[in-house]
Parts: sequence; structure tokens; C-alpha cells
Amino acid sequence: MTVNSRSIASTFAEDGTLTVELIERELPDPSEHEVLVKVEASPINPSDLGVMFGPADLSGATYSPGKIVTRMNGTVPPPFFKRVGFPMPCGNEGAGTVIAAGDAPEAQALLGKTVTCLRGGMYSEYRLVDSRACIPLPDGVDAATGAASFVNPITTLSFVETMRQEGFTGLIHTAAASNLGQMLVKVCQEDGILLVNIVRSPAQVELLRGIGAEHVLNSTASDFDAQLVEAIRATGAMLAFDAIGGGELGSRILSAMEEVAATGLPFDPYGSNVRKKVYVYGMLDQGPTVIDRSFGFTWDMAGYILTNFLAQHGPEWMMSAQQRVMAGLTTTFASRFTGKVPLARMLDRDTVAEYAQMRTGEKVLIVPNE
Repeated sequence: MTVNSRSIASTFAEDGTLTVELIERELPDPSEHEVLVKVEASPINPSDLGVMFGPADLSGATYSPGKIVTRMNGTVPPPFFKRVGFPMPCGNEGAGTVIAAGDAPEAQALLGKTVTCLRGGMYSEYRLVDSRACIPLPDGVDAATGAASFVNPITTLSFVETMRQEGFTGLIHTAAASNLGQMLVKVCQEDGILLVNIVRSPAQVELLRGIGAEHVLNSTASDFDAQLVEAIRATGAMLAFDAIGGGELGSRILSAMEEVAATGLPFDPYGSNVRKKVYVYGMLDQGPTVIDRSFGFTWDMAGYILTNFLAQHGPEWMMSAQQRVMAGLTTTFASRFTGKVPLARMLDRDTVAEYAQMRTGEKVLIVPNE
């Protein structure tokens, strides 16, 4: 059953031009382990915007029906040179109905089922994928509910697993009012983990307190640093996951950690020997990460990406994590969407202007077949 499918692709040219466009191609019949999924829902995550636009200057972009042409800001990041001339499929995850399948029993077993998958290219009307990369959604769970069942939920569980493996006992999380942040609040409640949530407005403070978060700090408050010290003192949290990336917030967190760690100790020019760590996993602020080294020498700041974590953990961990996510898809790991956008309108100027801002707590769902 061959079908014509429209999808979003992002192509980088050697001269720095970036073209994001709606393309159409014919998909062949699924064979062997393949299944053909009619995509019904796919979320826009910050990582998706990275594939689509990278650091491109959208303010100066040229818009035409189903197409955006723009250029990179400043120096082109080296990874983008590997993309020259290659149309990158967009949309990391999504869900839909299996309408055709190859001959393999695993593929045939999914016919007619609603599945979720993480294979890229999900901003498509139809997607040909390996059946072994698909997870059937629980009975009664529709594609919109299951569309975001991988990136945020599995990232949340990976944070907790990283904390345990590295010997920490509490967590700090920034941009904590996001969908991922709300999931982390619930997971930490279930697992008895002390969590410090950092947000950027009083409304976000109330949002998290409304779902039971105890330690919620507004980074724009005049006494934020003092509040952060007291929250770390109360929780013992010496590991942070930072979604902001740029600016001084990571440095301020390390300084607060050191203030707590050094309490009651004699002066040491090298600081305390208590381990302190900040993982940067997002780029809500794409400016430089500023580090004011006022926290001794026992500290670490590193990048964090889910794919690296998964590469270091066996399929048993992943299977256990997926089972937990599926069981809590409508509770702990439920995603809240503030808008739905048809695939045909995804590259409209006004639509891009909305979702490209990556406002905390505002997640958009692409509905390719509406």
C-alpha cells in the first residue's frame, strides 16, 4: 500500500542558508519488520526546534507557503556542516495508527493499533518505521495523549537514575514549570526524592505548588539567592539539571551549594570537598554560560543529553522505564498542550513566532492529518 506523504524537512547549505520546507514523497509498502503509521500527533520539543532551525535568525527569514529560508547567526556550529545538502527529517517523537505492516509477526501484531515511536521524521502525515521501535499505547489512550510519551518522561526518569548512580540524594531543576518539570515533581514525590524547583514567575510558583511541590523558587525575586541557599540546606541537593544553559544561573546554583557545604567549616582557599554538580541539558538561553568561580574547586559542570545516557544503559533499564511511563501516561507522565497546529500551517510566520519562543509550560502539538 504505497502512499504519498507530506513531511517537514530542514536542509543546510554550505553558504549558511537554512531551508525548512514541506515536502512530499511516496512511501513504499512496508516490508519485513516495518509498519506504516498514520501520524496523528507529534509534540514540538526544544530538541525538535534545534533540528529544524538550530541557531538560525528567524527574524530575518523569508516565508512562503510551506517554506522558510533563512541564515545562520554568526559562526556556523561544526555539526551543521555534516548536514550540508541533506534534508533532515523533523519531529523526534509522535503517535498514530498502524495501517499497514510487513510480514514479520511483530509487525503484523501492530496492525490497527495506536502506537508511539521515537524514530525522527514524525512531522509527517505517514511514517514508515521499524515495528520494534513502536510501543502500543494502553487501551483507551489516544494518539494525542501518547504522542509525548518518550522524550520528557524518559528524560525525567534518567535524571533520577543519574542522581542515584552518582551518589547524590536530592535534585535542583530549572525552568521547572515545563511539562518535563511537572513530571519530575510527581516522580520525586512518588520516589521520596527531595527536589528544589526554580522557575521565573510568581504564576509558575503557584502552578508547581498546586501539584504538591514543596520547594519552589522564583529566580527573578530579589532574595532568590538567599532562598536558594535555604532550600539546598533543607534538601541537601547538590546535583542540578539546568534547562536554561546560558547566563549565570548555573554559577549561582554552584555558589549556593558551596555556601551550604562550607557551613561550620574553617576557611579553606580551595573551598569545601563536598561534590557539587550542574548538568546543562537545555538552551532556553542560547547566550554564553557564565561561570563566576566563587565556589572552590570541588565542582563540576557538564552537558547532558538523553541519547548519551541511554547508550550507557542496557535495554533492561529502558524496558522498565517504558513500563512505568505507560502505566502513568494519564497521571504522572501526562503532557499538557496549549495548542494544536496542522502540518500544513506549521511553517506559517505567525505559527512559528508562537512555538519558537519555547515559553515554559506551553507545548504545541502537531496534528499532521487534520
